[in-house]
Amino acid sequence: MNIELLLAVLEGSDAYTHLKNEPLTKDDLTDLVLLRLDIIAAITITPDGRPSQVHVGHILPKSPEEKQCRILEPLNPGQLDIGCLELIKAVEIELSHAVHLYKADSEKERAILISVTTAPRRIAMDSLAELKELALSSGIDVADVVLQQRKVVDSRFLIGLGKLQDITILILKKGATLIVFDQELNPSQMRSISDKIDIKIIDRTQLILDIFAQRAQTREGKLQVELAQLKYLLPRLVEKNTAMSRLTGGIGGRGPGETKLEIHRRRVRDRITRLGKDLLFVKKQRKQQKAKRQKKSLPVISIIGYTNAGKSTLLNTLTKSNVRVEDRLFATLDPSSRRLKFPEDIEVIITDTVGFIKNLPRELMVAFRATFEELETANLLLHIIDISNPRFKDHIESVEKILYELNLNNIPLIHVLNKQDIVDREIVNTHIKQLNGIAISANNESTLMPLLEKMQALISA
Repeated sequence: MNIELLLAVLEGSDAYTHLKNEPLTKDDLTDLVLLRLDIIAAITITPDGRPSQVHVGHILPKSPEEKQCRILEPLNPGQLDIGCLELIKAVEIELSHAVHLYKADSEKERAILISVTTAPRRIAMDSLAELKELALSSGIDVADVVLQQRKVVDSRFLIGLGKLQDITILILKKGATLIVFDQELNPSQMRSISDKIDIKIIDRTQLILDIFAQRAQTREGKLQVELAQLKYLLPRLVEKNTAMSRLTGGIGGRGPGETKLEIHRRRVRDRITRLGKDLLFVKKQRKQQKAKRQKKSLPVISIIGYTNAGKSTLLNTLTKSNVRVEDRLFATLDPSSRRLKFPEDIEVIITDTVGFIKNLPRELMVAFRATFEELETANLLLHIIDISNPRFKDHIESVEKILYELNLNNIPLIHVLNKQDIVDREIVNTHIKQLNGIAISANNESTLMPLLEKMQALISA
C-alpha cells in the first residue's frame, strides 16, 4: 500500500504532512479527539521532499487503562498495509455501541457532571455530590463525574483544554447527551466550550431552574419559575449554541441568524415585563390574605430548611395532612399552609416553604421573593435540619445566609434536628448541645411533643 492509497483509506478521517521531522504532537491528538476523528496520520518528509515516515494514531473507545488514544509505531512508506479500513470500522462499531446502549430511553438525558474549582478536594466533592442529587432529582441519568482542581480557573473555557479532550472521549464512551457544570458559566464560557464540544451544556443554575420548572404546580409557582428562566436566558440569547436547549426548546439554538435572535430577545423582554405585572397582582392577593389572617389574630409558624430536610413530612405529621412528600430535592415547590391546634386550644397557621440550597440562583431569589415575603409575617421559624446528612453543617450555614439576605434573622427560631432515629444517640446529644436544638423524627408523631411544647411556649410568650 502506498501513500496515496493510505490517504484514500483515511478519507473522512484526517491525514496531513508535517514539515518538520516530528511524530504526532499533542495538538494532533487534541484534534483527533475534539474533531471526533477515527484516525489521524502525519507524514514526515525528507529534506529533498520525499516521504520519510507515517505516524498513525486512533482513539480508544474502550481501554482498561483509561487511555484516550493509541499511537502506532512509525511506519516506512513500504510498510503501510496495516488494515486501516478494518481498524476504522472497528472503532466506529465500538463508538456506536456506546451510544446505542442508551437509545432505548430517548426521553432521558444522560449526563457527565463536571466541577472546575480552586477549592479543596473535600469541598469540591461535597458540591459534586449535591450536583448529582440535583441531576437525579431532575430525572437525569448520571454517566460519570469529573473533577478538575486548578490554581487559576481558565477565564475562557473554565476547564483546561487537555481535560476537555478527555471529556470528549468520555462522552463517546458513556453515550452521554449532556454536560452539567457545577459552576455557573457566563455566556462567553458557554459559547467557547460548546464550540469545542458538540453536546448540550448546562450549568448548576440551569439545572435548578429546570427542576423548578418541572415541579411548579400553582399559577404563582409557574409564573415565578418562568420569570427566573427568562431572566437567566436573556443575556445568553446572543450566543449561537445549544446550551439553553434543555430549558428553552428552539430558542437560543445553534445557527439562528442575528435577526431571529433579536426577535427572540424582544419577545423575552416583553414576556418578562408581563410576568412582572402578573406577579405584582399575585403579591397584592397575598397581602389581602395576610390581612385576613391578621384580623383573626392567628400566629404564623413557618417551616424552613435545606431542600429535602423533611419539612413537608413534619407538616404532614403535625397537621395530619397529606402534602406531597418525596425523597428528592425540591419535591415541594409551592408553599402549603395548614391550621394547627395546640393542646391548650391555641390555634396557629403553619406553612411549608420551598427548600433552600447552597448558592441559590439570584434569579430564583428575585422570582421567589413574593414567596419568601410570607416569612416576614411569621411569628416563629422552624429550621429543619437533616442531621443524618454528612453536610448538614454546610446546609445550616446556607440557610442562615439566605435568612440574613432576606432580613429574616431577627425572627424567633427553633433548630429542629430531624432523623434522630438513624443517627447514633451520643452524636444526637452532641448536636443538641451544639445547636441548642430539639431532636425529632418528622415521620414519628410520638417524638414531637418536646417540639410542640417549645413552639407553644414561644408563641404564647
